[in-house]
Formats: sequence, C-alpha cells, structure tokens
Amino acid sequence: MPEGPEIRRAADRIAAAVVQQPLQEVWFAFAHLQSYGAALSESRVTAVQTHGKAMLTRFSNGLSIYSHNQLYGKWMVRKAYSYPQTNRQLRLAIHCDRKSALLYSASDIEILDDDTILAHPFLSRIGPDVLSDQLSIEDVEQRFQDPTFHRRRLTTLLLDQHFFAGLGNYLRSEILFVARVHPQLRPIDCTSSQIHNLSAAVLSVTQQSYQTGGITNNIKQAEQLKASGMARRHYRHWVFSRARQPCFICQTPVIKELSSGRRYYYCPQCQQK
Repeated sequence: MPEGPEIRRAADRIAAAVVQQPLQEVWFAFAHLQSYGAALSESRVTAVQTHGKAMLTRFSNGLSIYSHNQLYGKWMVRKAYSYPQTNRQLRLAIHCDRKSALLYSASDIEILDDDTILAHPFLSRIGPDVLSDQLSIEDVEQRFQDPTFHRRRLTTLLLDQHFFAGLGNYLRSEILFVARVHPQLRPIDCTSSQIHNLSAAVLSVTQQSYQTGGITNNIKQAEQLKASGMARRHYRHWVFSRARQPCFICQTPVIKELSSGRRYYYCPQCQQK
C-alpha cells in the first residue's frame, strides 16, 4: 500500500496537471458517481490535498472527490486522453486541455461536500498528518505519551492511522531503526531520550522519503552505493526488506519478523531491547 509520502507526491503531480486548468471531462467508472461528472466538469479543480493515505481533489463548486488507493490503487498523469497499456481497471479520470489525471484499481472513491468531509468515517477519525508543516517534535512526543497510545507495542502503534495518518510498513521499520529503538517496546517502556528520538524520526524519515521519492537511508550513503552499482532495492532503506543483509552501521545481519502478518525489520545490535 502506498504510504503518506507516495500519496503526497502523487497529489503534487496531479495538482501540477489539473489545478485551475480548464476541465474537459470528469469521468467515473462507478454508476453511483456518474451523475456528478457533468457538474464537476463545469467547475475547476482548486486544490489536491492529502490526509495521510487519503486524497481530496477539491472543486470550485464546493464538491470534493475523496479517494483512497488502499492496496492496489495507482494514479497516473498523462497527456490529455492518453491512456497507458495496462491490465488495471480505470476508476476515475480528470481530463484537462493538456493533461489527464487517471486513477486505476482503487475502489474507495466518494463525492463529498464540506459538511460530509467533517463527518467522514475515515477523515474524521485519523490522527495528525505526519507530513503536516504544523506538526512539531513536541506534538509527536505528546502523542507517544498519551495514555490512549503509550501502552501499545510500537510495531502495532506505528501502523495505526488514528495515531498518525500516513505512516505505513516501510516507514515503521525505518523510523524505529533511525531512533535506535527495539520494535517490541511500548512508548511507556522507553526513556525520555528514546521518545524524543522516535518523535524526531517520525518527522525526519517521513519528510526525507517524501522529498527523495522513497529513500530513507542516509542520502550520501545511498548515492555512494548507487554509484558503486548496487540495486536501488538494496540501498534505498536502512533495514526494510534487507533481511540477512549486513546493517549499514554495525554489519550485524538484519532480522525480519512478523507482527499481525506484516513484516518488519531491525538490527539486533543497533536496536537492543
């Protein structure tokens, strides 16, 4: 599933293609949404916003398209009415004079107004967006120390969208490694220094991933490894998807384990329990 940084980068591409551009057509695959196509086509896109892993495409007539990629959804930006060769199912198309924004394979698409946005069962319950410019280290520290969350194991907590919206599987492993915190701990088990390191990593790792297109490893180190001929999948992350490979810091083999059926990775030396 795409995580917060990937959805934000997709939103940036879509916004560059369609915001304030003359609309030719807004098309929906789902019959219950097709009646909105004409009204939206006569409007203009004013903004493309993200809320964690969800996206709101806002229109000048007060309506918004809510979309969530879930596991298989994928946005593509193409020349107007130019469709790729793919086996994916087209679910939504926003056609402008020069560009088209196409959403494939996603099934979670709705039309909302401002009131229904506020009451939406997902948007109204998620935690702060981890990529928000308004989020400080102190805000994140308070969240970790909140009684609602501080007794939950970090492997579970860092995937909960009620805790922070936009975190996901690879970010979980990378945040814990950068903070040098063992995955099986709970916030209540951590020292104040560990909580601070976790909070700083939540912001820095996510922001770096957004800015670099998914690289969470040290940037200079990643560039050197790339120049040496190493494949991107091996230098992109500190530990995620690097089971049995040597830790970039101490050379200890990285461990892969499962939590509720989802994989996570850590270095047993750098992240001692």
